[in-house]
Amino acid sequence: MTGNSGNTENTAGAENDQQGPRHKRDLTRRKVVVAGAGAAVAVGAGGALAAGAFAGEKGTNKPKAGASASAGEACYKLTSETTEGPYYIDADKIRQDITEDKEGIPLTLALKVIDSETCKPLANAAVDIWHCDALGIYSGYESLSTGGGGGAPTDAPSGTPTGTPTDVPTGTPTGEPPAGGGGGGHAEPTDDERYLRGTWKTDRQGRVTFKTIFPGWYRGRTVHIHTKVHVNGEWTDAGYEGGNTCHTGQFFLDEESVLASAEVEPYSTSTTERTTLTEDTIYDQSGVQGGLLTLKYDKKNIAKGVVGSITMGVEPDATHEGTDDAVQPGSSATASAQASASAS
Repeated sequence: MTGNSGNTENTAGAENDQQGPRHKRDLTRRKVVVAGAGAAVAVGAGGALAAGAFAGEKGTNKPKAGASASAGEACYKLTSETTEGPYYIDADKIRQDITEDKEGIPLTLALKVIDSETCKPLANAAVDIWHCDALGIYSGYESLSTGGGGGAPTDAPSGTPTGTPTDVPTGTPTGEPPAGGGGGGHAEPTDDERYLRGTWKTDRQGRVTFKTIFPGWYRGRTVHIHTKVHVNGEWTDAGYEGGNTCHTGQFFLDEESVLASAEVEPYSTSTTERTTLTEDTIYDQSGVQGGLLTLKYDKKNIAKGVVGSITMGVEPDATHEGTDDAVQPGSSATASAQASASAS
């Protein structure tokens, strides 16, 4: 889909070191973090698009008159950069509805992309979205995914194995497992499925909307959605070509909503241990800046659908591919090393 070259991410710190002072923005000047505005509860059984998701945002991304802010002073903090994870596929599905036939709670994502320094919306940017299904399975990587549900397999072997194995491996293992929670080692797709993946372009106001389902969970990670933002490229009949990936991040969902989803099928059939938001090694605990979505839904019946919204502040001239193995914000070196044994 895209013509982006290379799969080597620079985290916020590493990118600044390589790009020089030009990219060492004064984060202390970003005084206002807007939560993407309250999303109107405009969801039904099919998860209708939330046309009013940013209705309350007008004027909130500009310095107030009379304030000491100089011209061009940033009013958003940069949205946190995170690992791409092993399950990214250079987007070949140009679409807003990425649900296909997957069962789950309808989720509408109302996203906005702006330049974190000028506060101007980024039009015609390509936004990628991908996440696991209600039981923690990723399309393209079904055999590698660590989610699951419905109890133990019925054809599991019984009895106690006897004898000594004759093919015990020797030597020192090399490389990292492809499913790294804190690392970025990319894994090649193992199947042709592409559900819950898609790319669409932002409009003149920097907005883009996706229709999907509420994601499930899998071993080692809290509930999350992956995203990339590509700019400076060109939309063609084949999709989006060229440009640079200025942001690689993840969206997170609060514990209240996840617990509510766990009461609804098929989520309720999952037998996979869940990692909470505070236990996750990727989420940096910084709220909206770290990718925490603002969610709106009927608290008495989440199954009717959810609207999630957020505004992403990015650096259009930066490159953040998200594919290195650096320790991510909010995680220790030990935590990241442990997470590299789990799926990202």
